[in-house]
Amino acid sequence: MENKTIGFAFCGSFCTYEKAISALESLTASYDTVIPIFSQAGCTIDSRFGTAQSHLSRAETLCHHPPLTSIAEVEPIGPKKLLDALVIAPCTGNTLAKLAHGIADGPVTMAAKSHLRNGRPVIIAVSTNDGLAAAAENIGRLLPRKYFYFVPFRQDDPMKKPTSLVADFTKIPETLALALQGTQIQPLLL
Repeated sequence: MENKTIGFAFCGSFCTYEKAISALESLTASYDTVIPIFSQAGCTIDSRFGTAQSHLSRAETLCHHPPLTSIAEVEPIGPKKLLDALVIAPCTGNTLAKLAHGIADGPVTMAAKSHLRNGRPVIIAVSTNDGLAAAAENIGRLLPRKYFYFVPFRQDDPMKKPTSLVADFTKIPETLALALQGTQIQPLLL
């Protein structure tokens, strides 16, 4: 196991939670400490993909750490240098917009802001229905920014949802490992 502390933040793209949980499980097998973080939507909304409580419980069981679910809980990440890297998976269009514009009004965006002060990587696994529409501008803003790394992504259903993008969550471990070395995984577009 690698002696690193990784934050793993869930946003509200509930249809990808099973893939995100699978990636989280892989990271807990590779890194000493993985700390789960949930957006307000992630820790409060029940959906057809499961209850908020079930997602929180699964993350806590895998990580052996209670999920961080408030701004107050994540704010010390930066000042105390708690994380070596932060993974945001799934990262919604809403979160992309906030990251691109420096808005830190929830647990995930505040975790990223706090973490970035230390010049350490933020890994983004995009999952948004407007990735080739409104969110495209925000992906474009984040791609060249220092310390942001993207998990390779693709259109998930070009015929029925032509603007929808989703990351390949199986590539999160490799993307993270390279980001810790300061390298963006390639190819980025699948």
